[in-house]
Amino acid sequence: MAHGTGEVVAVSVSRTHTFSKTNTDVIQLLAGRGVEGDAHMGETVKHRSRVAQDPTQPNLRQVHLIHSELFAQLKQAGFHVSPGQIGENITTRNLSLLDLPTGTLLRIGPSAVVEITGLRNPCQQLNQFQDGLMQALIDRDEDGRLIRKAGVMGIVLASGPVRAGDSIEVVLPPEPHRPLERV
Repeated sequence: MAHGTGEVVAVSVSRTHTFSKTNTDVIQLLAGRGVEGDAHMGETVKHRSRVAQDPTQPNLRQVHLIHSELFAQLKQAGFHVSPGQIGENITTRNLSLLDLPTGTLLRIGPSAVVEITGLRNPCQQLNQFQDGLMQALIDRDEDGRLIRKAGVMGIVLASGPVRAGDSIEVVLPPEPHRPLERV
């Protein structure tokens, strides 16, 4: 079942474990691996703290997506963030990424498919980028539960190029839907 469409605003990549990624014209998603040429590409975890725990665990963080609407919210709070600067590979528009259930498929551009695996956990590096940014990306709901606003993570199911202007089709998984958890 489809659940609306969005658009790619920007695509970004970094060959090394830098915090920010460089905007580029096109990224190539590789099935089962991630973003070609990105430091987080691979079938097993690449995030340094997770490699230290268990280097054989599957990489559920092959692609990082953030909704561009977040940047406008951050600007109102005094932060200046643009696409790629807080580590995402794909910056989107008109998609409520944080509201999607685990297992949602995103059909991006002509052929790429990304499965959403969970939420990015805001980390201390955000404060090194701009003081107080980590706290700005964390909230609490009316029941006091933590809300993480730093984007979603996914795995690549089908390869393909992704560029700014590409459409994103949302395909929800079968019910019952599972809320996104930190990955």
